[in-house]
Amino acid sequence: MEELDVNVSSSEGFGVAEKIALLTFISAVILMAILGNLLVMVAVCRDRQLRKIKTNYFIVSLAFADLLVSVLVMPFGAIELVQDNWIYGEMFCLVRTSLDVLLTTASILHLCCISLDRYYAICCQPLVYRNKMTPLRIALMLGGCWTIPTFISFLPIMQGWNSIGILDLIQQRQFNKASNSTYCVFMVNKPYAITCSVVAFYIPFLLMVLAYYRIYITAREHARQIRILQRAGAPTEGRHHPDQHSTHRMKTETKAAKTLCIIMGCFCLCWAPFFITNVVDPFINYTVPEQLWTAFLWLGYINSGLNPFLYAFLNKSFRRAFLIILCCGDERYRRPSILGQTVPCSTTTINGSTHMLRYTVLHNGHHQEHEKLPIHNDPESQESCF
Repeated sequence: MEELDVNVSSSEGFGVAEKIALLTFISAVILMAILGNLLVMVAVCRDRQLRKIKTNYFIVSLAFADLLVSVLVMPFGAIELVQDNWIYGEMFCLVRTSLDVLLTTASILHLCCISLDRYYAICCQPLVYRNKMTPLRIALMLGGCWTIPTFISFLPIMQGWNSIGILDLIQQRQFNKASNSTYCVFMVNKPYAITCSVVAFYIPFLLMVLAYYRIYITAREHARQIRILQRAGAPTEGRHHPDQHSTHRMKTETKAAKTLCIIMGCFCLCWAPFFITNVVDPFINYTVPEQLWTAFLWLGYINSGLNPFLYAFLNKSFRRAFLIILCCGDERYRRPSILGQTVPCSTTTINGSTHMLRYTVLHNGHHQEHEKLPIHNDPESQESCF
């Protein structure tokens, strides 16, 4: 994200072998981010089922932001880090830094929107989800993800608000007389450090924690319902259990919640060190070592290439779409019929909650047990009993 107080002279004194190793690692991160995020965008554009899921609109926009980070931000930072010199001028330094702040802030806001979308889909009734996540509201949320960061990136940086009171210190660190080098230094005063960090990280992080806590509670309840269904007994031979759809739906919701929690966790692990240091550094007279700043900054950049691989390993739909693309449309990976055979089921509504009648045939064959179990109908689910 923001390259706050980063004097990238940390590569000073690097030998040839060290620079080659550093350049190889950075190139791998950039390549991973570009290819991975392109793959996510192409997968959603080509897969009709993925396009039906509202959450994936946020995922595509997130991938686009991460792609821009890997194309417009990382390469210039890598060149400066390896060459120990900024050769593109002061104005482009401001533009590049503003893009850094804009795009990486947009990433975390997208993850915040994804967590809210999943909260409404998994923890609320279907009607609530449909009322909350309308196409217009999704468009407004996506617009906010891109608009809000401009107020903490281009606007204050181009106006120089971040450097009020510390301009002399910034000018001092921009030049290294010993090596005759120039650096793209972005330092911030206390008001900007607090405001920017709260808007870009701490508020979205708090919202995500609250949303995923509720999702965790709901997923745990769904897991309990799954155990009840499993203890009810396996379906008789040649028949499909009438609850297989509700069970599959609950399993899908639980797995999706776990996947998104892992994605959010990786993001926080990547960016939390940077934002904690970002708030602390102005209050300790900017004494954080430059090497530590650089390490935390690139740890955050790594997250831009991490999300696509999390989707590939943890999300079956994305994994299938990736395989189709990489294997040039191999029919073996085409999506099978989701419904399969039609399974009879009936529903009823009690106090605004949808229930499904579960018909369990007891093993003694003498009678049937009729039981009503509440189920959660995720409007994003591919299955339906209707």
